[in-house]
Amino acid sequence: MDADVMQLARQLLDSGLTRLSEREQRIITMIAKRSHVARNVDTVLAERQTFGERLVDRVAQLGGSWGFIAIFAGMLVAWVVLNTVVLARSGGGFDPYPYIFLNLILSMVAALQAPVILMSQNRQAARDRLAASLDYEINLKAEVEIMALHDKLDAIRVEHLEGVLRDHTARLEGIAQSLEAGVPGTT
Repeated sequence: MDADVMQLARQLLDSGLTRLSEREQRIITMIAKRSHVARNVDTVLAERQTFGERLVDRVAQLGGSWGFIAIFAGMLVAWVVLNTVVLARSGGGFDPYPYIFLNLILSMVAALQAPVILMSQNRQAARDRLAASLDYEINLKAEVEIMALHDKLDAIRVEHLEGVLRDHTARLEGIAQSLEAGVPGTT
């Protein structure tokens, strides 16, 4: 297994940065500089976001709220009451029952609201992809750092074992010398 790891490491080292993807090159550079990879998704998105994208998100946020539903329902009730009761008494409303003009307005609102919602969903999907990409970069750096820690621990273990082995060898040599010095006829 160690030979496979060494061969892979040698291949990566021999190929250099040019054969790695832009993201992998950026991660390796950040590791070498000992800088942070973690970035806030909202901050990155805010840097890239256009005015139109911000507007779409706000409209979708407003259109998907209980406040919007309450206001819209209130406007519909007011429209119906105004055209049926108030204006009918004074000679007929401008949009009497079956409220054809109201249906036209509702159709236009729905026609405009659907693409706005779809654009917002596309933006959310892009946000999720960006979050996954940033998570991948963090995980990649963590994996490389963990590998480096394992290498350091292995080096410490080898150094410790070499020290223990030197100590035991020195003791054995000392024992062997004292045995040779103390036992007659072993020269």
